[in-house]
Amino acid sequence: MAGNKNASGDSHAPKTKKQPPPPPFYIPLNIALYIFLVANCLAAIFAPIQDCDEVFNFWEPAHYLQHGYGLQTWEYSPVYSIRSWLYVSLHAIVGKLGSLIVHSKTAEFYTIRLALACVCSACQTRLYAAICRTLSPRIGLLFVMVVTFSPGMFHASTAFLPSTFTMYMSMLGLAAFLDWKNAQRAAHGIFWFGLGTIVGWPFAGALIVPLLAEELILTLTSGSFVNLFWTVADGLVGCLGILAVEVTVDYAFFRKFVLVPWNIVAYNILGGEGKGPDIFGTEPWTFYVRNLLLNFNVWFVLALLSAPLLVFQLVFRSHTTSLQTSLRSMSLVAPFYMWFAIFSLQPHKEERFMYPAYPFLALSAALSFHIILTYLGSTDRKELIGRVPTKLKITAALSVVAIALNAGMLRTLGMVTAYNAPLKIYEPLQEIDVATMGDTVCFGKEWYRFPSSYFLPHDMRARFIRSEFRGLLPGEFPDAPGYLERLSGASQLPSGMNDLNIEDPSKYVDISQCSFLVDSHFPGHDATELEPHYALDKANWDTLACASFLDASHTGLLGRLIWVPDIPGIPDRFRRKWGEYCLLQRTGTGNNV
Repeated sequence: MAGNKNASGDSHAPKTKKQPPPPPFYIPLNIALYIFLVANCLAAIFAPIQDCDEVFNFWEPAHYLQHGYGLQTWEYSPVYSIRSWLYVSLHAIVGKLGSLIVHSKTAEFYTIRLALACVCSACQTRLYAAICRTLSPRIGLLFVMVVTFSPGMFHASTAFLPSTFTMYMSMLGLAAFLDWKNAQRAAHGIFWFGLGTIVGWPFAGALIVPLLAEELILTLTSGSFVNLFWTVADGLVGCLGILAVEVTVDYAFFRKFVLVPWNIVAYNILGGEGKGPDIFGTEPWTFYVRNLLLNFNVWFVLALLSAPLLVFQLVFRSHTTSLQTSLRSMSLVAPFYMWFAIFSLQPHKEERFMYPAYPFLALSAALSFHIILTYLGSTDRKELIGRVPTKLKITAALSVVAIALNAGMLRTLGMVTAYNAPLKIYEPLQEIDVATMGDTVCFGKEWYRFPSSYFLPHDMRARFIRSEFRGLLPGEFPDAPGYLERLSGASQLPSGMNDLNIEDPSKYVDISQCSFLVDSHFPGHDATELEPHYALDKANWDTLACASFLDASHTGLLGRLIWVPDIPGIPDRFRRKWGEYCLLQRTGTGNNV
């Protein structure tokens, strides 16, 4: 019969094997990649720069490598050399390649950010695939929700910071260790964590300890010590190769052999009296509790519950999971607990210090919620949960997801609308006849919000005028038109640098030398002799551009935490109060006056 033949008419041709349907909750890898790309590209375009260290320690050196001038911090002085040029050079290469297509420095800035978004998306997809393959597609789906909608990942995903690079490597290293069937998983994991530790941040090496401990336990039970030895040796050889490359690159810039990872550790731990990171400020132990509640809301709470829930599952619901699976799960959640505890005990705290542990936080939260959903899904009438109506359990679970997603989006939208003015006001400088070669744009009290020289026209320099700030401001790299001159310039000893945050008066210029000025004005804030209201001084300054900037001191708690719409009917105590962040031009200069 004709109905028994295939399309070619051959009734004896083999039939195509029917593919099994995909498991529930599974998002195809290409769709997951697109989701991550959308979220991270939005971050690349809209996320404000949260940390002045990102600008002065990374964007400015990258600008120097590309354009031959830029601001320099004491960390890049050959005397201290606690920043590696390898990490910065990788980004500068991306910016240089981007300059072949785009034709403004601001576009180069966003090219680098978009490249970071792509790298982050690839790492997230790799980890998501490993979670789905080795743990559960539902855990993978929850992981996607955590990293896509959390404000913490929004800021970390495209930040030009070593802690962000370390976060990328944490994802790849964790994915490698998750691949239980791969005999070389430990070697691959050591390599990725080593890459993040050497090129990124040396303290991130602590994250691998629980994962290696699990490998050791598995070896003790199987007796394969020789295999473990050679696997670890394989990973360490790769790390030594990375270290050799970094030392070589840094030698080219500093003109001496330096081991930057060790210098970072020595400065932060062995600095001595009156030195080290504590001189830049300290915070109470609750800092990261508050910070992670803001950045991950419900997911942070679930991450903290992961270990207790695993113990509960092992003790009271042992029929749903094996001892080996529970121990493996413990090794996956342990790095976040360890990281959180270590850095909560450190006096000096910054949000970026948590970035390397974000993948572990997301996985821990996903595991916790997965355990809770499994428990809620029980229909055993002998258990209390089995007698709860199904609709009520579904409503409760969906409510948690809705709260987490909406709180995350409101927080993200609130941050973008409140603080992205420094990325918006420099556009007039790109217009013809507004700025001329050799003009200077100055910063007083707003020095720490300067988004980098990428936002200034070619050959326009950033300078500092006196304000109430009394710490050490950045200096300048020597002007260097060629690449060889830039290598030489990086090796020169800058003047006025110290590792004690002691003010250097030579970093300031007189305001008479400023063609342009960036300043903020908040109604109700008192002016001082060093910080007058420049925006109101119409006799000396014209306004080129202004953007709204949140007045945090006059805004209530809710308005500082999340986005609150400025519409009629919102009580005044909940409304966000605004000031202005402005680019000013000296009166009587330029053709627009």
